[in-house]
Amino acid sequence: MKILIAEDDLTSRKFLFKLLSNYGECDIVVDGLEALDAFLMSIKDNEPYNLICLDIMMPKLDGVKVLKSIRDYEIQKNIAPQQRSKIIMTTALSDIQYVQKAFDIGCDAYAAKPIDIDKFIEVLKKLELIQ
Repeated sequence: MKILIAEDDLTSRKFLFKLLSNYGECDIVVDGLEALDAFLMSIKDNEPYNLICLDIMMPKLDGVKVLKSIRDYEIQKNIAPQQRSKIIMTTALSDIQYVQKAFDIGCDAYAAKPIDIDKFIEVLKKLELIQ
């Protein structure tokens, strides 16, 4: 599995890397523009990400805008829904508006920080990313 972790907080970034590197190859970026660049490069290299973990609050471009850009691109390129990257939004925000907006745009799941490992693994199973 190919995974992109987009997270500006060092502690969260290290936590997600340690957890997810058990399931696949992880790339790490620290802001929204890098996340978008990494996504586009993975498509260009014909090695799209299976999973993208996007922090909602990131510098340069927030996670919701990155999510919208990714989903718009996938639609524009006629990428079938089952072939699209699974996207889990992560945030310390309890602001339900951001979460609802992310679901409206097309995120697959949401994880509140601090991330509960058991719940996160359950979500990966539900998204059929792991057994």
